[in-house]
Parts: sequence; C-alpha cells; structure tokens
Amino acid sequence: MKTTQVARDNVETWLTICPILRRLEPLLCTGERVGVLATQRQTRIVDEVRRRGSVRVSTLSEIFDVSDMTIRRDLDVLAAQGLVDKVHGGATYPSTSSADEPGFETKRLQNQAEKAAIAAEAAELVEPGMAVGLSAGTTTWTLAKNLCGTNDLTVVTNSMQVAQVFQTAPARGRTVILTGGVRTPSDALVGPFAVAALHQLHLDVLFLGVHGMSERAGFSTPNLLEADVNRAFVEAAHRLVVVADRTKWGQVGLATIAGLDRAHLVVTDQGLEARARDRLAELVGELRLVDVAQPAAS
Repeated sequence: MKTTQVARDNVETWLTICPILRRLEPLLCTGERVGVLATQRQTRIVDEVRRRGSVRVSTLSEIFDVSDMTIRRDLDVLAAQGLVDKVHGGATYPSTSSADEPGFETKRLQNQAEKAAIAAEAAELVEPGMAVGLSAGTTTWTLAKNLCGTNDLTVVTNSMQVAQVFQTAPARGRTVILTGGVRTPSDALVGPFAVAALHQLHLDVLFLGVHGMSERAGFSTPNLLEADVNRAFVEAAHRLVVVADRTKWGQVGLATIAGLDRAHLVVTDQGLEARARDRLAELVGELRLVDVAQPAAS
C-alpha cells in the first residue's frame, strides 16, 4: 500500500513538471550564454548581416556561441521586422526596390569602414594638376575628404555634400566646379543644366559612386535624372573608376548608367563574394579588393 502511494505521488509530480519542461525546452536546447539577451544578440546579428552583406546560419552560430535553432528563430524575428531577408541557410541585407532612393544621411551611416578603405585606395590615383570628377554619393564624399590636402586640383561634382567638403578645407591652386541643377534626396544636382555643363568638360578621371552593380543592369541608380548626369560624367572622363562596397553587387537601380565593361577600374572591399569577384574580373578593366579594418571588440 505504501509503495503504491509513492508511485502514485511520482506520477502526479511528473504530470505537473512535464508541461513546464516542455515550455522550457526551447531555452534549454539553445546553448545560449548566460546573460546574453535575445534582443542584444539580434541587434548584433543585424550588424553582422549589414557588414557582410550576407551570412550563413552556421557562421552566426559560431560567432554568438548558440545553436543553429536559436539563430533561425532570431532570423525569423528579424525578417518579420524587415531588418534582414531570410535565404536558404542564412540571411542577406534587405534589398530595396529599383526606384527606392535613401537620403544622404541614411546612406552615410552604412558600411563606413568599407567606404573609408575604398576611398583611401582611390585617393592614391589622384595627382596634383589633374581634373577629377566626383559623382554624388557617400563613398565619393568620403573620397573627397581624402583629397582635401591635394594642391593644384580641379574637382567637378554634382554633389552639394562633396562641394561642401572642399569648401571647408583650403588648399593652394584648387578649383571646385559645382554643376548646378535640381536637388535629389541624395543631395545630387541633376537635370538638363547639369548635363549641358558636363558636355563642355574633359576630365582625367571620374570616380563614380553607384546604387547597384550587376551583370544584367551594369552600374545603376534609382533616379532617372541622376543617371543622365552620371552618363554625361562617364562621357566626359578619360578614365572611369567605380567606387562601391560589396553590398552594391546584385542591387539594381531603375536606370543604367553604364555597362560593367565601361569601367577601367572597380575598387571594392574583400567581402565581395567569390562569384562576383570572378565576373567583375572578367568584365572590368581592373578589380581591386581592399582590406577593411575591423572595429575592436567591446
């Protein structure tokens, strides 16, 4: 009788505990570090996807020392919020529509380390006495800051932001020509006036920032009028250098500026995927991949 009562008590205890264990099972199986909140990890996941352009579940699992199951749940949450795009085996940074044009400040905060490395490499191509074109964009804006100390330079730009960089940094013998035109959300000046001005000029080199680059659409932008101005820039330049971080690969803007084969040089970062490297190396005159300094761990 006593044994029967003990057995009955054990069964009742397990019936009480099992539903609790079932609710705890997802947490017990994740292997998460104590003290790391899901929201903190998800914020860092977005940073990783933004920095790399795309990342696999297994890579994120190693970085954050959690299970693949935990990462997949995180990606479900982030995808529902529109912060990443889920793909088979991982996630990519969300692509925008072909006509979507983020503002200058939004783009300036993206991939800053990559843009700095690309700009530093591109600046090495500029010598005193050259006539240089800088299209609108945050990578060319970063490049402008690298050129502030170069004397005897003529800079032609349709970017109010780029012109402002040189305005506040005096140097001897430098001339800055702003094309004029109608302002876009990315602070570019566009329209017939800008195009007509560029048709009268001859540049040694054009540094072109782009919204996207792909085999199908070449170098592209979401703004039709900006595409007209950039095409005029390309025609005015003896040499075309495209400065674009890896996240631009596969993006397609509404209007094509030029085919990939028009670029004499493309400067991008080492994070560019292997297939994209191969295709660009085949189609452009020269491809340079720069190392990016990683921020110190906090």
